[in-house]
Amino acid sequence: METILLVVSILLIAIVLLQSNKASDAGQIITGGNEALFTHQKERGLELLISRLTLILGVLFFVISLIMFLQK
Repeated sequence: METILLVVSILLIAIVLLQSNKASDAGQIITGGNEALFTHQKERGLELLISRLTLILGVLFFVISLIMFLQK
């Protein structure tokens, strides 16, 4: 079970790093420099696939971690 968790966590890290950066600078989030940050923008193609894969891997990571915790 630990091996599966390790593989899922490495895949989750890799897929998060592949996601496009929505804000050009972290300081712009605080100052409001990027007004289009929270608007509804449709994800398409590869961006949609990466987003869904991130969600699936995150849920899988949470479930495996919870199962491992409850077994001990």
